[in-house]
Amino acid sequence: MPAQAVVAAPGLEHTLATLLDLTRLAQRARTEAELGFVLVNDSLRLQPYRLAVLWRAGRGIEALSGLVQPEADAPYAQWAQGLCRHLQRSLPADGQPRAFTSLDLPPELAAPWAEWWPAQALWLPLPPADPPAPTEAAGAAAAPLPLPRRAEPPAAALVLVRDEPWTEPERLLLQEWTAIWWHAWAALRRQPRVAWWRPWRRDPAAGPAARRWWRRPAPWVLAALAGLAFVPVRLSVLAPGELVPRNPVVVRAPLEGVIDAFHVKPNDDVAPGQPLFGFDEALIRSRLRVSQQALATASAEYRQTAQQSLVDARVRPQLAALSGRIEERAAEVAFLREQLQRSRVLAPQAGVALFDDPAQWIGKPVVVGERILRIAAPDDVEIEAWLPVADAIELPPGTPVQLFLNARPLEPVAATLRFMAHEAVQRPDGSWAYRLRATLAAPAGQRVGLKGTARLEGESVPLAYWVMRRPIATARAWLGR
Repeated sequence: MPAQAVVAAPGLEHTLATLLDLTRLAQRARTEAELGFVLVNDSLRLQPYRLAVLWRAGRGIEALSGLVQPEADAPYAQWAQGLCRHLQRSLPADGQPRAFTSLDLPPELAAPWAEWWPAQALWLPLPPADPPAPTEAAGAAAAPLPLPRRAEPPAAALVLVRDEPWTEPERLLLQEWTAIWWHAWAALRRQPRVAWWRPWRRDPAAGPAARRWWRRPAPWVLAALAGLAFVPVRLSVLAPGELVPRNPVVVRAPLEGVIDAFHVKPNDDVAPGQPLFGFDEALIRSRLRVSQQALATASAEYRQTAQQSLVDARVRPQLAALSGRIEERAAEVAFLREQLQRSRVLAPQAGVALFDDPAQWIGKPVVVGERILRIAAPDDVEIEAWLPVADAIELPPGTPVQLFLNARPLEPVAATLRFMAHEAVQRPDGSWAYRLRATLAAPAGQRVGLKGTARLEGESVPLAYWVMRRPIATARAWLGR
């Protein structure tokens, strides 16, 4: 409410009416800030002044006249706060108002006085002491509210500043008003607060019908929430998943050597007998030529010894050894020819070639049996998911599974759980998870390798358990019970 410069009328009726109006304003205030605004601005209706400051010990400047919210770091607020602290320490702790000027202050506080304030100021401590009995000069018609005397410094104070000196009747009237204001402030601080868990608390000011708890909405809201906690819902967990081939054909290295070239690219469709990749044939061909030459040499030596045996019977026993050497060389040539054929790896069936970047394989030495790539049928696809250990729940075969692909999050892929591994394995990121495989309910029409998030639905549980399952598990792991 904005302050209005209204000069008090000399009549007692006007003074009492103004005091009653200010009392109503103080009683209707709902916050301490609103109550402080009334004190520093609406007190002008009782006595004229130019500036007002509300100060509280330990809090600093609470309110300034003409401002909605004072700035604590402003130079004026800092100076006024230091002045109020000095007055709190220097003035007697009797709760009586005191008029003062810049002459009553130390030099460091008196120097900026002329810049900020007029000549005359009035210190009104809060809570105020009992004022003396009213006199006719004061124009008081009723005794002030009794307040306990305090021996310690005041907890707060109101400072009013103007050009004219303060008279005794004005101090008494303002002391009466500050006593009323302090009672309103104390009552506001002592207002009972109804806890949220006691919504049925009765309101003493309400009628008999309103005091009945079943006529209040809060108990019914709590009852509805309690009933909602037992609503059955399907327990579900999320796990990272992807589309993988169900029964892929693994193509392994048929021999030991170095891969020379790839004839297909990743995700290419291949036909049966189509070349996939090949090994470096230089070593095999050189060994084959050496073996063929050794076979020819062994054959020539055998023929020469056979002709010589016709005239010399002593060399006839060497024919058996030479014949065995020919067979050995022939077997070696046959083996190397077979190795040369196996160095050109062909597709065993039709499907999609699944492997990494070919550049990583070219020039890399491999051993016999090392997996190079996989060939999967286009429609032979299923879901593979990794369920974290913390989210492991009972998931029997046939559990509904939905895979939300990152490429198409609005088109989930439906499936049913085929199996869940009994033991968790460590993944490349260091976490432990259970491997799950799920059979698609219908062809997905998506390529193998697409990743997403799999949602698995378990048994029905109450909604309260669904919400509190993870917090309870965390608490039990932390408490060890």
